[in-house]
Amino acid sequence: MTTTVATVKDGTGSPYALSHLDALESEAVHIFREVAGEFENPVILFSGGKDSIVMLHLALKAFAPAAVPFSLLHVDTGHNFPEVLEYRDRVVAAHGLRLHVALVQDYIDRGVLKERPDGTRNPLQTLPLTEKIQSERFDAVFGGGRRDEEKARAKERVFSLRDEFSQWDPRRQRPELWNLYNGRHAPGEHVRVFPLSNWTELDVWQYIDREGIELPQIYFAHEREVFARSGMWLTAGEWGGPKDGETVEKRLVRYRTVGDMSCTGAVDSDATTLDAVIAEIAASRLTERGATRADDKLSEAAMEDRKREGYF
Repeated sequence: MTTTVATVKDGTGSPYALSHLDALESEAVHIFREVAGEFENPVILFSGGKDSIVMLHLALKAFAPAAVPFSLLHVDTGHNFPEVLEYRDRVVAAHGLRLHVALVQDYIDRGVLKERPDGTRNPLQTLPLTEKIQSERFDAVFGGGRRDEEKARAKERVFSLRDEFSQWDPRRQRPELWNLYNGRHAPGEHVRVFPLSNWTELDVWQYIDREGIELPQIYFAHEREVFARSGMWLTAGEWGGPKDGETVEKRLVRYRTVGDMSCTGAVDSDATTLDAVIAEIAASRLTERGATRADDKLSEAAMEDRKREGYF
């Protein structure tokens, strides 16, 4: 009888070597299990965007066949894409998960927050997020941020300590040698955890393809009514677009990232399949946030300023 040894095609010929995606998956699974062992009340930020979808998929794998031992948290701006909210609720129901929702609209109704002149509510998410973390006593909060997205995120560790006001101080970064993570925190503090830190946008899409993960259809090319503003195609809506002089037209577009409709731009695309999207991303020279997120263009240090205040 002949015994066949299964090898991974990684270019080394070694039967024990992991492929690039397997190595990233293994690291993320390790991070989820590490948090489950170190913390009492973790939560996963879940918006229905591709990164949080991949993050949840990894969490499901990390603890299968048992249930995921974390609940989910979404900060709903009130300007989210309906397709994404429908997907979020369907996934939560399918896996029997508990979802916490912090509503920006509640804070506006109470007069705690005010609408911005530009209509975007993304910068208004920080207070609802931090108050929900404090009220629910979450001590670890998973986020889908990746270092390739934006330079402030590139500075951050996998385990990122936040003080009692949920603020980030870059000077308090902890070393993470040999994948050893320090989750110590004082009462009132918590740790933001980024299992996808070392992934790229292309890695995420290739993993989605390999794993057969379902996504909201707005990630693929579709006809949509949009208008041009600041070099981006924005979706018309009650949030304040379009303004006088901005013309709505129907175009074939898709979204590379998903956030508030008022600041998330679509890109012209005919990529209707995963293979086509992957080819498009491989040829791109701009990150999805750099190309399609108006909130990151407010200033050179817009993301870092928000992170210092408690944003992800």
